[in-house]
Amino acid sequence: MLGERIREIRKRKKMTLEVLAGKELTKGMLSLIENNKAKPSMESLAYIAERLGVEIGDLLEEVSTQELRGILEKAEKLYNVDSETDKYKQLIGITEPYFEKLTQGYESARLLDIYSRSLYHEKMDGWRNISNRAAKMYDEMNLTAKRANIGIFWAMEKFVEHDYTESLTILLRERAEIESNHVYIDPMTRVDLDYHEAILHFAVGDSDAATLVMESAIHFSKEHRIFYRIDDLYRLAVAHALMTHDEEKKSHFSKKLKQYGEFAEDMRSMLFHDLFNIMALIYEKDYVKALDKIDQYLSDPKMTEVYEIWFLLEKGKAYYGLRRFNEGLSFLEKVNIPSWVHHPFDFTLLYVTDSYKALCHFELGNGNEAIKFAKMAVENYSTLVHTPYQDFANETYNTIKAKIEVDLPNGN
Repeated sequence: MLGERIREIRKRKKMTLEVLAGKELTKGMLSLIENNKAKPSMESLAYIAERLGVEIGDLLEEVSTQELRGILEKAEKLYNVDSETDKYKQLIGITEPYFEKLTQGYESARLLDIYSRSLYHEKMDGWRNISNRAAKMYDEMNLTAKRANIGIFWAMEKFVEHDYTESLTILLRERAEIESNHVYIDPMTRVDLDYHEAILHFAVGDSDAATLVMESAIHFSKEHRIFYRIDDLYRLAVAHALMTHDEEKKSHFSKKLKQYGEFAEDMRSMLFHDLFNIMALIYEKDYVKALDKIDQYLSDPKMTEVYEIWFLLEKGKAYYGLRRFNEGLSFLEKVNIPSWVHHPFDFTLLYVTDSYKALCHFELGNGNEAIKFAKMAVENYSTLVHTPYQDFANETYNTIKAKIEVDLPNGN
């Protein structure tokens, strides 16, 4: 209640009724207000808030801005820790008791934002409405970066369901709304929107639109010397070059990725530059050199499962190239597509695993296994946008199928 809140703050600040009443109120009137027997006018409430050194909202709400800041600080710290396995459940526990009181101010908007995302990750109902509330509050406060991040979150919700068309539709709609309602969009927010728009255009197969947005974002980032997302954009550019076998662009953007990695001392950029280089070595049939580079990474204790699968795949391909088929299979069989993989580019690069399994099995005389994996690769690629990798899968399947059919009359 309002009166109890005023009394609580007054006593915490060790103020008497007389001191708080000052010249504008009487001690008796203030006592009535504190006992909820009289309602102060907005002028009196503003006066009381000023004397207490708080905002009017702190008196009207049961939770003060200071308290909310403490809750938000705790929530932000937990939200940004990746190693905490049940962090979303903990975040729900932290924010849920204050849900009804989160009505205004940055602290309330951000807590609603975190709460909605936590509900989403725990697959609980109601997250959309809460996220909408947070978005409206960000809009009202003109917090463009936070508002854009929510729009991206809504789009990527569909992306992880592999509904790429709907994901792009949501992102374009949200971007248009943000650009029409917010006078200024900071450079980092613009690049963030560009990056996500580019990956979604690529995901639906619109390479022309994707390339235009991607290269515009790279130019804009360099022009404004922010270099935000530049590593992601370079990796995206190299991946597109791989999809289309554009050797010139692959070489150009791979070099840029290396330069950025060296400049920023960014291990991930260097890792992917070397991975793309390994892919090029295997394409050029320099398998021994490729294996040497792969083993350097696989022996590194810092290598995580997130990146390991890519090097295991390349090692399997290299051993196939060296006609060491059993060894090739042993590494290819360790390649599993992780649950965090959602973009068609990643699927395209990883689905080729089954084609190489098929080739190894065929060379080892395992016809049934060969045709099974070759067919699996073709079926997987049939759901994706056409690339040379799909051609390779189809060619592998048709070649193996034809050779097996020729050998069958001979009893092989």
